[in-house]
Amino acid sequence: MTQVFDPLTSGIRRQVDGVTLHAVEAGREDGPLVILLHGFPEFWWGWRYQIGPLAEAGFRVLVPDQRGYSLSDKPEGRRAYDLDRLAKDVVGLADALGREKFSVVGHDWGGLVAWWTASRYPDRVDRLVVLNAPHPAVAGSYMRSHPSQMLRSLYVGFFQIPFLPEAMLSANGYRSLKDALRRTSRPGTFSAEDLAQYEKAWARPGAVTTMLNWYRALPFKPDMKDPTVPAPTLVIWGTRDRFLERGLAEASLALCRYGDVRWIETATHWVQHEEPEAVNAAMVGFLKT
Repeated sequence: MTQVFDPLTSGIRRQVDGVTLHAVEAGREDGPLVILLHGFPEFWWGWRYQIGPLAEAGFRVLVPDQRGYSLSDKPEGRRAYDLDRLAKDVVGLADALGREKFSVVGHDWGGLVAWWTASRYPDRVDRLVVLNAPHPAVAGSYMRSHPSQMLRSLYVGFFQIPFLPEAMLSANGYRSLKDALRRTSRPGTFSAEDLAQYEKAWARPGAVTTMLNWYRALPFKPDMKDPTVPAPTLVIWGTRDRFLERGLAEASLALCRYGDVRWIETATHWVQHEEPEAVNAAMVGFLKT
């Protein structure tokens, strides 16, 4: 059985770029730093199956609630959530621990931030692991040339509408968010306890709007002249993903100087929840190489 990191009351608060970010830390203080970045609509709890095994492998593990989520600050306005700001938060967390070098792991939106951080700060990122998330530099062009992916991403357009998405996602005890997690994952992936923890995070004042502002900031995506990823990169991809086609992984790997992919045919978008043993083994082996 995979060890589950469960102390929901633990955590520290770090001041980063004018915002306070809540984070969970584990592992040796002098171990190599690994920062785990969750996606939508999760918070640090989304990495509960990975924190313990990474700490046991000798790493210092830092798992933030990213800005706009759960116990972290929720600055107003969609421009507060552009990719440069989100990547700057990651580097700021490493700075707060006095670390020049770190590895970054991201899933879903956290994966986009991890890609962007590795491209924007090539001198800081030692290794990169991305789970079911494309590099932002390839996502738009891929979508335009693959109408099937455009259809899968229609919800992103809906999220741009003011107020209505908040009302829909919050209605009936956040039923649509819960149903989306259940519907797009393997049966039993998200327990009643998991959904209760997520609901607490979603119910914090302003949280649904600030979570959606990550999508609403997409029209303000900063320019990046060279999106090449110099750091050794591992992409882990659940091939039953209902949101993202596997071609996005292949297009993203084309930007990597040293990239490899691990396809997990039995998993959906929620690969780290569904196949934690396989994901943890791949991550630990890659990060320790």
